[in-house]
Amino acid sequence: MHGYDVIQELESRSGGAWRPSPGSIYPTLQMLEDGGLVTSEDRDGKRVYSLTDAGKAEVEERKERTGDSPPWEFGPGGGESQMQLRDAFFQLAAALMQVARTGTTQQMKQAGEIVAEARKKVYAILAQD
Repeated sequence: MHGYDVIQELESRSGGAWRPSPGSIYPTLQMLEDGGLVTSEDRDGKRVYSLTDAGKAEVEERKERTGDSPPWEFGPGGGESQMQLRDAFFQLAAALMQVARTGTTQQMKQAGEIVAEARKKVYAILAQD
């Protein structure tokens, strides 16, 4: 596949929950190529990537470690709760971008402190198990 095909395939397989950007796919493909896990060649003016034997072995090893669940399925919670968490994350990210664009230095500092505190509280939730 070429990079755009990879993006479309991930979006399709995840039911639209995960659509990586070209800015994340192409550097990742380059890193995988540098690591010997994929090779690339030019075909009809497009860079096409293929798994190497080492890449196939890595896929099998990961399946053994994590089961056959795809990377966009993060755990047993899944479903509606996972989508609500995802939506909340994107809403928070949008609010932070607004502060970054239009906020004062003091507002940006306050927002950073709130996010740092929220991160600690989220990890505390996991520590309760």
